[in-house]
Amino acid sequence: MTDRQIVISDNLRRVRERIAEATEKRGDGREVSLLAATKTVCTDDIIFAADALDLKLAGENRAQEFRDKFDALRDHLDEFHFIGHLQSNKLKYVVGKADLIHSVSSLRLAEEIDKMAEKQGIRQPVLIELNCAAEEAKSGFLPCDAPFVIDEFERFPHLDLRGIMTMGPAGVEKCVLRKYFRETYQIFIDNFAKKTHNIRETVLSMGMSDSFDIAIEEGATMVRVGSAIFGQRTYL
Repeated sequence: MTDRQIVISDNLRRVRERIAEATEKRGDGREVSLLAATKTVCTDDIIFAADALDLKLAGENRAQEFRDKFDALRDHLDEFHFIGHLQSNKLKYVVGKADLIHSVSSLRLAEEIDKMAEKQGIRQPVLIELNCAAEEAKSGFLPCDAPFVIDEFERFPHLDLRGIMTMGPAGVEKCVLRKYFRETYQIFIDNFAKKTHNIRETVLSMGMSDSFDIAIEEGATMVRVGSAIFGQRTYL
């Protein structure tokens, strides 16, 4: 292995160990899926992690980057997700290709995804994005609106609503972050426990490199980890 591959291998091993420890601490027996957040990560590194280290899920934040990597990665991963802010004019790059869109942040966006999915003759799996701390600078539905929004998604026959995604606020104490994750988990349980009969697998996507341990302890079923695996990003 190259030096770079050794670093990725060691990092991924440590992340998996931390996931296992947090899952054991939670103690409910539910598995947690690791999704590698691969913004700015080259396809060679992702393919190495998939083929040599059994990485199964990855996700992109940018629609054009998702488009550019899709063909190279589709045969190496079990699933390739879209996890970033999604603009209406970029839907063509993502809808019908992403195994799961994490970031449906408005009913207008949901309607546009639904229309494009209808044209393709598919049902697009999606998550509702909650703005758990009601931060003005972030997109997503307010937690208090979650029951209404979830019911509204029944209007979109070409969306397969699978659950909730959230991003914790940056720069806060762990106890504050834990509070928001716990509240999001309660919303998830209150609104999706009764819907499991028509959802293949419910998903609560929360927690990133700096917070995935806490997110798992508070109920996450999927965590999005990037820099803890691939190192600090080089933003273009």
